[in-house]
Amino acid sequence: MKMAKSLLLGSAACLIALGGVQAADLPVKAKAVEYVKICSLYGAGFYYIPGTDTCLKLGGYLRADSMYNTNYVADAANNGVTGARNRLSNYYTWRSREDLTIDTRTATEYGLVRTYFDIGFTWTSGGYNGAGTTGVNGTTTYGGSATGTSGTGSIAGGALSIYFAFIQFAGFTFGKAASQFSTPWTNYPANSFDGLPGGGGYDAVNQITYTADFGQGITASLSAQDQVVNYTTNIWNVSGATPAGLAAGAYGANDIGGTRAPDLVAMLRVDQAWGLFQASVAAHDNHAGYYGASEVTGYPGDKWGWAGQLGLSIKNIPTGAGDTINVQGVYTKGASRYNFQDYMSTTYAMYGGTGLPGVYQSLGIGGVSDSVFVTGAGLELTTTYGFNAGYTHNWDPHWATAIYGAWAAVRYNDTAKSYMCGALVANLALSSAGCNPNFNYAVIGTATYWTPIPKLTFMGELTYTMLDQKYASGSTVALPLQSGIAKPAALYELKDQGSVTFRLRAQRVW
Repeated sequence: MKMAKSLLLGSAACLIALGGVQAADLPVKAKAVEYVKICSLYGAGFYYIPGTDTCLKLGGYLRADSMYNTNYVADAANNGVTGARNRLSNYYTWRSREDLTIDTRTATEYGLVRTYFDIGFTWTSGGYNGAGTTGVNGTTTYGGSATGTSGTGSIAGGALSIYFAFIQFAGFTFGKAASQFSTPWTNYPANSFDGLPGGGGYDAVNQITYTADFGQGITASLSAQDQVVNYTTNIWNVSGATPAGLAAGAYGANDIGGTRAPDLVAMLRVDQAWGLFQASVAAHDNHAGYYGASEVTGYPGDKWGWAGQLGLSIKNIPTGAGDTINVQGVYTKGASRYNFQDYMSTTYAMYGGTGLPGVYQSLGIGGVSDSVFVTGAGLELTTTYGFNAGYTHNWDPHWATAIYGAWAAVRYNDTAKSYMCGALVANLALSSAGCNPNFNYAVIGTATYWTPIPKLTFMGELTYTMLDQKYASGSTVALPLQSGIAKPAALYELKDQGSVTFRLRAQRVW
């Protein structure tokens, strides 16, 4: 009996000891995982950054574009090798882009703190420019980067672009954001084609802005924004005009000085259920460099230019749910970028046929500047005005069609005309007394969109662009050899020109 009891007690002690060893070997219970939580304060797609009260939203799109009858994805065939319309001009140009946006928002005792960042990774196919000279066999060079390492300013090859990067706090905006001058639809009233004049553009600009919200959808903004490079066209010293430059639409040597003052912008907006109305004005300092190669040659004094714009958007019109009309008009004096926005060229040289005997081809030229001058004289401010408009109709949830148009005029005063016409006669032997560098620029187009599933859209867009120059009928110029676009030295008729482009796009937004 005693032996049995001893065996039982010994077995129990062993089990207890073994249980203690096994318990010590078990892992410690893991700390509860902090899962990402949905933030519903600012709309769909926001999440709380773990461990903070900041909400984060990631977004973006992937886009594939192909443009036909131009070397540009953002503009018409209106200058350079694409305006030459010969064997060097592209019949098509392709672009692919991945865009990433990062939006953060935090509620504070001072109100909302927001940061927004938008970056794009883009590849654009290039083209070939002529490289031959007199007495040399014809050769070409590729205008782009075959390895995708070209800089952000390149129109061909790989590029990294920062579209937006700003902070908003207590009514202030700091950084690269949409200009307060521009309407919400910017240069896209109903289009995807980028080259529409008639108002402020899409491209963001560095700025310091204060916006006051008066309620009922009424806001007002005061802004100081950078004028380099998005909001300056050209300041031409016409004394420096060359035959090659004039043939390309540049009426002088560009002579822009360093920054002195930012552009000053004021905006009033009424945004309600029926649509939107906006009025905006801007002041722009024209600050030239020197007359000559050194500072002892003197310089023209600064002149301030200005721009004014009105915009109107009408929603929920009777033609269908979601249908919209957008229209805006602008007037500028010494601030031409507020009309000819920075996705557009400022020099135009478009070639075509001619019926004049002894003349090789026809040419339409035009140039946009903020101001012009000659050595020893002051700045002459350039006047422009224009509008753009668009109408979008939704046939059903999957199909939509848009029509749009734009028109803009460039007008030089009599003093500026005398400078520019003198340069044309001296450098290009202009044949007619009817010299007038003024011109009109017009765009009309239509686009159809198919969205088979949400956020996936296929689009086809047809656009016609016209350069309406004002030189007298039958005027001719003697152009030098332009090997870069393979145009020979010959007589050319000055004549209006047009360009047709077509775009196909596939885009997935996420």
